[in-house]
Amino acid sequence: MGWDAWWLWVSIGIGLAILEVAVPGFIFLGFALGAIVVGLLLLLGGGLAAWLTGSASMLLLVFALLSVLAWLMLRKLVGVRQGQSRVVEKDINDD
Repeated sequence: MGWDAWWLWVSIGIGLAILEVAVPGFIFLGFALGAIVVGLLLLLGGGLAAWLTGSASMLLLVFALLSVLAWLMLRKLVGVRQGQSRVVEKDINDD
């Protein structure tokens, strides 16, 4: 039991999703979705799960790729909207 335990990945994903509630900005949600998808892939089994459990480095690489893809999709869906950024024209230290 180690990196290839599906419940471990799902638990980490749930923990990161809970952490996202405390930290604003969609920082941990992409990682949470990546971990949950890796956990589900390991749970389903098959050839892909066997390939993933071959080495921890491949498992971490797939996790990283899935996390980046999830983060990019979230950024596209709920990212910064037009007019949401604030432009500071006068600094409080300017006198």
